[in-house]
Amino acid sequence: MGRKLFCEINPTCYRISEEKEILKRRVKDLFSREKYAKTIGDEELPVIVKSHSSVLVRRLNGVDIRLQENKVTNIELACAKINRIVIRPGEVFSFWRLVGRPTERKGYKEGLNIRKGKLSSGIGGGLCQMANMIHWLVLNSSLEVTELHHHSDALFPDERRRVPFGTGTSVCYNNRDYRFRNNTDGDIQIVVWCENGELCGELRSRKELPYRYRLTEENSHFHKEDGKYYRISQVYRIVIDRATGEEIRKELILDNHSEVVYDYSLIPQEEIR
Repeated sequence: MGRKLFCEINPTCYRISEEKEILKRRVKDLFSREKYAKTIGDEELPVIVKSHSSVLVRRLNGVDIRLQENKVTNIELACAKINRIVIRPGEVFSFWRLVGRPTERKGYKEGLNIRKGKLSSGIGGGLCQMANMIHWLVLNSSLEVTELHHHSDALFPDERRRVPFGTGTSVCYNNRDYRFRNNTDGDIQIVVWCENGELCGELRSRKELPYRYRLTEENSHFHKEDGKYYRISQVYRIVIDRATGEEIRKELILDNHSEVVYDYSLIPQEEIR
């Protein structure tokens, strides 16, 4: 057995290491030349580029439903910080610079977290769903993703999944952020809210953008390797000229090879190859 890392010695050491990483990010941002979006618009921009919604409370095998319900509170608090944010040309959207540190004092509750590939819980847990929503909207545009942290494992079965597998992102205050740059010549806006048990989101712009996008998942299946199952698929983005409807190109954006960490009995037998 190799020597333990400092963060692995005990919970206190882990906390110290975590605070060190938070401080390092703050210092890095302090000297960064990036201009971060911080303007909340008085109204919504007129053009809807992409809209999407996702179920807030999912009954997941082995997960305390209380953590799912608390997540709703956490996401509502984050919505209040992000809704109608305007990203001007050249500006960078930063999830954590807008949301801030989730604490009990601010009203955040204990929700579901993923730590080292395993399910856990913590204050502010569940905010990955908000980051996933925003990333999905951004994937349906030409905006430039500048920071993204994929979940490396297949954490849950595909119950009520509406988007291709693997197109989410992990966030953890504040050293695992989600960021994108507005590389267009016009204002971009993120609109998010909760309604009827769903998280809803829109990517808006001041003017019509020249392209629209379609994401597809191909070759989706499960494969057993050395006694473990893996989720396999490829995700493509198809770029379409908005004026003519012509497909401009098809680009591979994700090649999934993710270990299944949930109960193997929940894998659909017909999807195993």
